[in-house]
Amino acid sequence: MKRLFLSTAIVLTGFLVACSSQESNNQKQDNMKQLELTQEWDKKFPKSDKVEHRKITFHNRYGIELAADMYTPKEADGKLSAIAVSGPFGAVKEQSSGLYAQHMAERGFLTIAFDPSFTGESGGEPRRMASPDINTEDFLAAVDFLSTQPNVDPERIGIIGICGWGGMAINAAAIDPRIKATVASTMYNMSQISVEGYFKSEDSPAQRMEKRKAIAKQRIEDYKNGTYAQAGGVPAELPEDAPQFLKDYSDYYAHERGYHPRSGNSTTGWTVIGTQSFLNQPILCFANEIDNAVLIIHGEKAHSRYFGETAFEQITGQKCDGKSKTIGNKEIMIIPGATHVDLYDDVAGVIPYDKMEAFFKAYLK
Repeated sequence: MKRLFLSTAIVLTGFLVACSSQESNNQKQDNMKQLELTQEWDKKFPKSDKVEHRKITFHNRYGIELAADMYTPKEADGKLSAIAVSGPFGAVKEQSSGLYAQHMAERGFLTIAFDPSFTGESGGEPRRMASPDINTEDFLAAVDFLSTQPNVDPERIGIIGICGWGGMAINAAAIDPRIKATVASTMYNMSQISVEGYFKSEDSPAQRMEKRKAIAKQRIEDYKNGTYAQAGGVPAELPEDAPQFLKDYSDYYAHERGYHPRSGNSTTGWTVIGTQSFLNQPILCFANEIDNAVLIIHGEKAHSRYFGETAFEQITGQKCDGKSKTIGNKEIMIIPGATHVDLYDDVAGVIPYDKMEAFFKAYLK
């Protein structure tokens, strides 16, 4: 009888394990929904005849399936260095990140440009929410994916973050030593700007409390309405006295130069409450502990330059004083005369592709 009991217990245990495994697989399928990807070339830049292009997907640890474009150098042979690219904040891979990825693939790297969670063709509901944790995780998941590709050397992986994803890229590098080299181009620190506003214009406890109250009120309205209010994208028309950087954003996102129907900045924007968590979740806290290489790129006239300068000081402990500077394997590059949006595309012809190529070849070896 004892043996019968044990045998029955073993069978039941096996049954439960099998059920648990099946449940886990079903849960995985539920969380990682099959994405519907556009197969036509709908980028804001021409297709290169020097690279192979295909759509791919990968998932992050939250079970969100991410959509990406993979660019592989034609006639590539052996294990390649790889680079994951994302940004700007509110953009899609058909805009700046895809442009950067294609250029770097032309220079011999296998690259992917991905849409962050909740945006573009990537999964995640509700749409156009942001999270310092999840969006940092998106970069780490891209590294997971690249590390498992048969034509990629997992010891030679880097990342590029543009605008708000420049800060996320550095944050990812501070977490994950698999990232051997990081470029932050025309970067924002989304936590910093959420907490203090542009140029510390909202940097007081009272002003921060007003933001908290406004978002708390909006959350109740959203819950009542059963939908999330949109904050609005970049307007096509601005008053004459609008800051120049807003005019630059409008020129890119709201007009033919950079407009894309899946871009939040080009259409309805983020949800009103979408960036709430940035108010109390600082990024770059341990940026000074990054061992691997970091290159920060900014235009001399970029309104965002102080974010990169602050990040460089956090990483190295030294100020750059508005000048290009190298300390060990950490570097900040200031491009004379360039604005923030000049580093979004090739219109001004100032994106330093040669510099990025040399940087990645030096540190992904």
